[in-house]
Amino acid sequence: MTLSEEELSKLFRVRRTLMEMLSDRGYLVGDFEINMSKQQFLQKFGENMKREDLVIQKGKRNNSSDQIYVFFPEEPKVGVKTMKTYTERMKKEDVFQAILIVQQNLTPFARTCISEISTKFHLEVFQLPRIQITDPIARYYGLKRGQVVKIIRPSETAGRYVTYRYVV
Repeated sequence: MTLSEEELSKLFRVRRTLMEMLSDRGYLVGDFEINMSKQQFLQKFGENMKREDLVIQKGKRNNSSDQIYVFFPEEPKVGVKTMKTYTERMKKEDVFQAILIVQQNLTPFARTCISEISTKFHLEVFQLPRIQITDPIARYYGLKRGQVVKIIRPSETAGRYVTYRYVV
């Protein structure tokens, strides 16, 4: 299944934000990875990329053996089988931290799995907050399931606050 132009753009932005975040956390990230243009992103991964092609593995700047993985699971709802695949890979390579960029969420069993392995592995799950298709604002704008919307609100401290929602 090829990804839509919208999905490619979203993954490009997500990857760039991740590179910034990893750099801020002290991981060795090159400026070229943060400043990569969308064109360079498409050249590197191809227009027929799969989410799993985007896996990132980085070491800390001051200790390259302190590593982190960033996984992009293919399935919308991540299950235990995928979690086990990731933890096996981490165990084999002595990596104890990971970030999962999920499309929707985890199954209840996968959530339980994360809490059970939390003594050995540190797994963070990132997903977009959701907005119901029946929400009055979603209805007002005629949003469709699967769309991602950008919401900009005034903020006293930051001037403006930007957030995103996934329509379900």
